[in-house]
This record gives sequence, structure tokens and C-alpha cells, in this order.
Amino acid sequence: MNNLKRIILSVITLVVVVLLGSSLFASLGEPQISDRLELYQTDLVLRATELDPKSLPESQFTAVRKNLLGENPFKTALEAYQEVRKSAQTNLDKFQAQLILPLTDPQRQLFKASQQQQDLIRQLDLRIGLLQVKENQIPAALKTWETVRSQSEDSPQTATAAALAGLWSDPPQLLPNAEPQIQKHLEGWFRYQGLTRLYQLQQRTDALAPLQANAQANAQETLVKLAIVSAVPAIGSVIGIFLLIGFGVQWWRHRRVEKRSLTWEVPWTWETILQVLMVGFFFSGQIALPLLIKALGIDFSAFGGRASAVNTLIYYVLMATSALTILYLSIKQYLPLPEGWFRPTGKRNWFIWGLGGYFVALPLMLLVSVVNQQIWQGQGGSNPLLQIVLEEGDPVALGMFFFTAAIAAPVFEEILFRGFLLPSLTRYFPVSGAIALSSLIFATAHLSLSEILPLTVLGAILGFVYTRSRGLLSSIMLHSLWNSVTMIGLFILGSGMD
Repeated sequence: MNNLKRIILSVITLVVVVLLGSSLFASLGEPQISDRLELYQTDLVLRATELDPKSLPESQFTAVRKNLLGENPFKTALEAYQEVRKSAQTNLDKFQAQLILPLTDPQRQLFKASQQQQDLIRQLDLRIGLLQVKENQIPAALKTWETVRSQSEDSPQTATAAALAGLWSDPPQLLPNAEPQIQKHLEGWFRYQGLTRLYQLQQRTDALAPLQANAQANAQETLVKLAIVSAVPAIGSVIGIFLLIGFGVQWWRHRRVEKRSLTWEVPWTWETILQVLMVGFFFSGQIALPLLIKALGIDFSAFGGRASAVNTLIYYVLMATSALTILYLSIKQYLPLPEGWFRPTGKRNWFIWGLGGYFVALPLMLLVSVVNQQIWQGQGGSNPLLQIVLEEGDPVALGMFFFTAAIAAPVFEEILFRGFLLPSLTRYFPVSGAIALSSLIFATAHLSLSEILPLTVLGAILGFVYTRSRGLLSSIMLHSLWNSVTMIGLFILGSGMD
């Protein structure tokens, strides 16, 4: 019986490894969200540049412009967009070089990724042209828009590029569809620039006055958003650096403390660990459950944002329930468990450790994100929930997404990865090795190559906090804070594109 169980467990593990590897490979051709987030923040800065200097005292206006907008926000924005465009062109060239006819399934994925990159480049060029105009580079802007027009005659951006080129030609050429094209294919500051030029050429003061008034109101609101997404993380990072220094000093002073006190008494073997992880989490939650939902023909995405949010929440609850049920059944025979297992509060102040761990994570994750971006150059995939939240405008749907990310995910993932996996691994590895391996598995479970490095670092911080506090609430709090602030940042950035 035990031999049969081991054979089944080995087969399931092999299936999981193959499918997991396939999913990670598929994410290689998918874009990251990091470039999009950077541009969203750049767009917020651009909207704030329309603030009337008379709306604030001169000293305050100068300080705000310098600290939040920078010395030359238009030049900085143009460089940011050109950098993303360069990265997109590199990826497009890579995809096209790998395309081989006839198209097999992997080749179709490459073809789709190639088309997405082409569409992205055209969208970027529309905006780059407007930024070049703002920098008095009108010939360069006209050339940029001409590139869009020459690439594809049937793309949605072609007509918009023609309309923009007409507005800044010498003499101007006002196309009859200019206004609807600008309204439909440009957003935020870019839409404002296009419409302002159009209304000025048409001498439509009745349309220009409310447009400018709306831009002023948006600029004032945007300053608050910029302060939240820029200043607050910066302050938190400074606090985190001081805490890191404090932790380093404390470690140096107590480095000879008996490390055995950090381990757990583990009553089960590697088979139980593998059963919970492979059968309970990967197979049941990420393979069997999606196949069951697909077989039943359940698809909430066609019913709008709220239905999609409900679908995400229900799926996550079902996945967590199946995994935790298998976890309970796997360790039931060892009840009551030795001291220290699945304790909520632990031996130290869980709130202080959770909050402190969050501040420490800020500068470390910022550094890792810079390195990670250099490695992946905008590719490698991202959590699809981030993109959905970034573009979702329904507050009810956003609330459900927030609950899933900030409450459901931290509770389930900390019970599984920190509460069970990390302590279990201390039977075979030192605590540092158990933290490292459990963090890598935690990162891999998110199925995006580009997220493995940052999530491994985040998982290591969560593991460090848990092993020192000995309470799940500390790592749950840290995890919840991280996801909550990330979601709030996405809400703010997404709202800046109205």
C-alpha cells in the first residue's frame, strides 16, 4: 500500500513539475506590468504639470514642482517612454526572429506576443510624439507619427497618428475625425494636449475653457496621488534602512546564540511534505480545479468586472479550501502537534515584527526590482490580477479584488508556506536553508518567471519574520500590508488615466 502511494505521489509530482515548467516557459513571452506601472506614474506627473502656478504660494509651488515633478518632467517622461519603446522593439525583434512557418502552438503564442508588441509600440509612438512636441521637437514628432502610419493601415492608432500629424503640420490640416480619434485612443495628459491644440486651431473657446478647468482640477487631485505613491514609500524605505542596520547590529551581538532554538520538532517525513505541496496545492488547486471549472463551462469573465472579481474570489477560496483540507488530512495522524506549530501570536510581539518586516521589505524589494528589470527587460510575465486591477474602474469589483489579495491570499499562503512548509523543511535543512527553499517554492507557485527573484526575496523576509516571532500573525500582517499597499497603489495609478 505504501509503495502504491509513493508511485502515485511520484506520478503526480512529475505531472506537476512538467506543467509548472510549461507555465513558466509560457510566461517568458508575456510582458511585465512593471513598465506599465512606471508609465502610469509618469502620466500622473504629466497631469500634475498643468497645475496653475497661481493656485499655490510661489514657495510652495516651487517645492512641489521640484520634489514631486522633477526639474524637467517632460524630458524625463520622454526618456521613460523612449526606454520602454526600445525594450518593446527589442522584444518584437526577438519574437519575429523565432517565428517559423507553419505556426505550431508555441509559434502561435510567439505570433500573438509579436502582435501585442507591435500594438504597444504604436500606442507608445502616439504619446512619444506629443512629448516631443512639448520639448519643441516638432519635426521629430511628425516623423514619429509617420512611422505609426506607415506600419499598418488598419490599426486603430493609424488614424489617430494622422490626426495628430495634421494638427502640428505647417500649415495645420484639421481632419474631420480628429476629435473622436483623440478622445478614443489617447488618455489623460495626452488627450488634453491633443484636444487643446485642436480647439485652439478651431477657435472653440466654448470647448477649450471647460477642458482647461478640468485639467486644473485633475492636476490638484493628482498632486495628492503623487504624494501617496512616491513620498510614502520613500519615507517607509528610510525607516526600513534604519531597521536593517538595527537588525544587523543585533545579529552581530547575538550571532553565537544556539540556532537549534529556531527549529521545530517535525514528526512527519518528506512524503507528507510532498503530499501537501504537490497534491494539496499544485495539483488540486492549480491543475484539477481549473480543469474542473473549464469542463463545467463556467466563465464569469464575459459578465464584466464584478463577475470576474467574484470568480477570482471563489476560485481562490476553493483552492485554499482544498489545499488546507489535504494539509489537515495529511497531518491528522500526528495530532496533537509538538509545541510551536501553527501558533497565531507566537513568542514575540507579532504586530511589531509584522510592521517592522514590512518597512524592511521596502528598500530591499526596491533594490531587487531594479536588478530584476535589468534581467528580464520587460518580459517574463506578471500576476494577471495586477493588470486587471490597474484597468478596473468599478469600486465594488475593486473591493472584492482587494479582499482576495489583502486578506484571503495572505492567510492561506502564510499557513501553507510559512506555517507548514518552512518548519517542515527544518527537519532536513538548517533554518536559513529552509527559509531559502520555501521562499523559492513560494515564488515559483506564482507562475511568472520575472516574479521569481522579487517574490523569493519577499518570501525570505516573511520566513525570517516568522521564524523569529514564531507567530503566523506576524507574517500574515506583513504579507497583507505588502499586498494592500500594492493594490492601493494600483488603484491610484489606474484612476489617474481617466
